[in-house]
Amino acid sequence: MRLSRAAVLQQAKAGRLGAVRRLNCWGSHLTDISICRDLPNIEVITFSVNGISDLEPLTRCQNLSELYLRKNNITSLHELFYLKGLPRLRVLWLAENPCCGQDPHRYRMTVLRNLPGLQKLDNQAVTEEELSQALVDGVEITAPPARRNVENGWAESTDSSAAGSTAEPGSDLLSSSLEEPSKIQEELGMKAVPRDKYSSFSPRETDCNRKKRNNVLNAILLLLKELDVEGLETIQQTVTRRLQAFQKKELQEE
Repeated sequence: MRLSRAAVLQQAKAGRLGAVRRLNCWGSHLTDISICRDLPNIEVITFSVNGISDLEPLTRCQNLSELYLRKNNITSLHELFYLKGLPRLRVLWLAENPCCGQDPHRYRMTVLRNLPGLQKLDNQAVTEEELSQALVDGVEITAPPARRNVENGWAESTDSSAAGSTAEPGSDLLSSSLEEPSKIQEELGMKAVPRDKYSSFSPRETDCNRKKRNNVLNAILLLLKELDVEGLETIQQTVTRRLQAFQKKELQEE
């Protein structure tokens, strides 16, 4: 069922589409939300319990801050591509869609990596630790969904160059970050970290912990190249807060 102009105006009790700020169409058997292209000032949308599969019409909802899509027919997390350009989006409920797949952690990390401005995902508050971890465990989505051969929430690439590949999305990025940390630092114009500092761990730490820490650092260094000034400033502020928290903890322990 297609959401019509008349239905939107009636539900929102508005005289024109530009005046609609909130829209609740919970359980309305909707499959087509093309009308959202004409809702530039919408702030809160509730589309839970419908049959929606395409989020492209939401790209023009630049004032959207809350989006509820629980229990729809969103088959691919690549639909997040259409939400990445919404600067005010803070609340998203996407649970119970096919795109959530069989791995809850991978799903949540991927959503947060692509929508780092979220404050709440699936009715659960987002933490700074999760946002940091999402840079490592999440998959960056850079293209819209292929809309075919979808399984477990991940759309198969239609590029012939991807045929036969068994690697997970984003695995090339992580593997390159693990192999050439010094090269990454040189490309970023950073002073190379001495090996003794880079891998200085207490004797109690296992090889697994040491490898994990190195992997996280390498991934972050690689991703820094993709950030603009605003992104780098955000990283700087986050790092400053984390350092202050660690310093405060150390003082309390002393």
